[in-house]
Amino acid sequence: MIIDIMKECGAILEGHFLLSSGRHSDKYCQCAKLLQYPDKAEIVLREVADKLKEIDFDIVVGPAMGGILVAYELGRQLGKPAIFTERENGNMSLRRGFEIKQGQKVIITEDVITTGKSYKETKEVIERLGGEIIAIACIVDRSNHINEELPIYSAVRLNIESYEKDGCPLCKKNIPCIKPGSRNI
Repeated sequence: MIIDIMKECGAILEGHFLLSSGRHSDKYCQCAKLLQYPDKAEIVLREVADKLKEIDFDIVVGPAMGGILVAYELGRQLGKPAIFTERENGNMSLRRGFEIKQGQKVIITEDVITTGKSYKETKEVIERLGGEIIAIACIVDRSNHINEELPIYSAVRLNIESYEKDGCPLCKKNIPCIKPGSRNI
């Protein structure tokens, strides 16, 4: 059902993509296409919220851009505050008067997890402020278990191949590569 909703929204794309991590892939999860429909996003993220209901935590934090709406919707469904980190001079930071209190239990949210770079940067910010990361929550987990220290709760897990640029079969076929992500924001 989750995959059907995502395909219906155009959130699962095929082609040749440059991922935010720098890796290449023949598939891309553009969760913004899902998140533009609040009713559909509510259904998809209910899958994640249901998994988080028994977990003791205080706040959800999503890295900009992909984690912001996910944090908001999970916070709404679970009755928790939702804030976000964003890049300032190239570094992830907590701004806009948002706070993480010492000992606060945090769930980090993302739209898609591939290498985990954004959530790891957010994790560093939260830990520096004294927060305790309990878990990661996302719409799509395509990480191939990059994280052994924290549980990942997702609406769907996809096994999508990705390649280093030098070993990319799509590059070898001269298929044009596009970068749909938001890493530079």
